[in-house]
Amino acid sequence: MPEGRDPGLQPERTRLAWRRTTLSATVAAVFAAKQSIHDEVTPAGLFGAALSVLVWLGFLAVAHRRIQALDAPRPSPLSHRSALLAAGATVALAAFAVAMVV
Repeated sequence: MPEGRDPGLQPERTRLAWRRTTLSATVAAVFAAKQSIHDEVTPAGLFGAALSVLVWLGFLAVAHRRIQALDAPRPSPLSHRSALLAAGATVALAAFAVAMVV
């Protein structure tokens, strides 16, 4: 087995994938927040918008830490906690989208 990590394009592709996913989560969170308060501002709408922003911030924190970790010569694998937080944030944003459409 090779001793060091291949310094080729794989780390850059992974970093770009995290950035694309973060951009997608940002767009979803903005749309969810906008839809929550689209006609008038209500307490339920504000709660929905705040919840969308909170989920987005959690995903952003995981993505930022992962992008920073990829700079190491041998980055550690994504922790189970971070993976669950990222997956949970993705599912939550999808659930918010479904709730607003229905």
